[in-house]
Amino acid sequence: MTKRDYYEVLSVPRTADGETIKKSYRKLALQYHPDRNPGDKVAEEKFKEAAEAYAVLSDSDKRARYDQFGHSMGGAGFSGFEGFQDAFGGFSDIFGDLFEDFFGGSGGGGRRRGRGQRGSDLEYTVELELAEVLTGKTFDLEIPRKETCGECQGTGAEKGSKKKVCEDCGGRGEVRVSQGFFTLRRTCPRCHGEGESIEKPCQACRGEGRARKTRKLQVKIPAGIEHGSRLRMTGEGEAGQSGASRGDLYIQVLVKKNKTFERQGHDIYCEVLIPYTVAVLGGEVEVPTLSGKTGLEIAGGTPAGKVLKVKGEGVPTFGMEGRRGDLYVRVQVEIPTKLSKTEREILEKLAVERKEKIQTKKSFF
Repeated sequence: MTKRDYYEVLSVPRTADGETIKKSYRKLALQYHPDRNPGDKVAEEKFKEAAEAYAVLSDSDKRARYDQFGHSMGGAGFSGFEGFQDAFGGFSDIFGDLFEDFFGGSGGGGRRRGRGQRGSDLEYTVELELAEVLTGKTFDLEIPRKETCGECQGTGAEKGSKKKVCEDCGGRGEVRVSQGFFTLRRTCPRCHGEGESIEKPCQACRGEGRARKTRKLQVKIPAGIEHGSRLRMTGEGEAGQSGASRGDLYIQVLVKKNKTFERQGHDIYCEVLIPYTVAVLGGEVEVPTLSGKTGLEIAGGTPAGKVLKVKGEGVPTFGMEGRRGDLYVRVQVEIPTKLSKTEREILEKLAVERKEKIQTKKSFF
């Protein structure tokens, strides 16, 4: 099978610098790594292809020969398992990062200590009425989450208990995992990279170093928030292990549907019925707003379905104090179902005046 051009494989121009080549390769390696695509032969081939391309283009001498001779490279090509061994030998900086992404571990050698697992992120959902979006709302939340154990101060061990060398990793904090034709290192799941295991686990947290507690928290939802928005509260997630950083708390904001108004961005829409006399003669009517009612001037001869704007009665613009959208009112004309004798006589005279044909038989009123 004909090999693809190495620059094409990495999706970089022939003038690309080393950093661009490295960045592109890392993206492909993360995408097609066998650990992320178990059993996927196509992904495995793409991973090998990207590794081969990077092995050549990241080396200035090999790249120069490749640019001149192509895949033959004057006999200095990249082939077989030996080529992969050379490639992995020169990829330590990249694969160190890859291993971090896959396992939270390290690609380099040596003993790994003092870095536990970051705390989990949490998510909480709050609901607002549409009217509450005008000013925002403060919620008092009670969030169950894992906190550093107060008994053992996060060590996971009973007071006075000693730690011993982890039997699974022999104190290295890492274990080796075979993946096809090469071996990876990953953080030891038993000691979490500490290299030591606990002789007598803390009874309060059962050796985890963390215990579940309830965190009371005030959350201010800003005015103008959109339905479906997510607010991030840094460090308000669960505590990390072995001194690692806390996770974050994400607040999912939902805005309830309103029977009167429909929201579109910063503007709101509603529909009102006006008397047919006002539609014909004009006048002022009251229309609802999110904060109450306001007057709206109706011009004479306003047809049903006409949309009128009430400036500044919409929703605040998120993050821009003092700015609000508008209220749009669709006018519908109310036709009376019953008329008094006087009203009917007036309308009949009007019809005669306008030379309009009317029903003179028995009225439906």
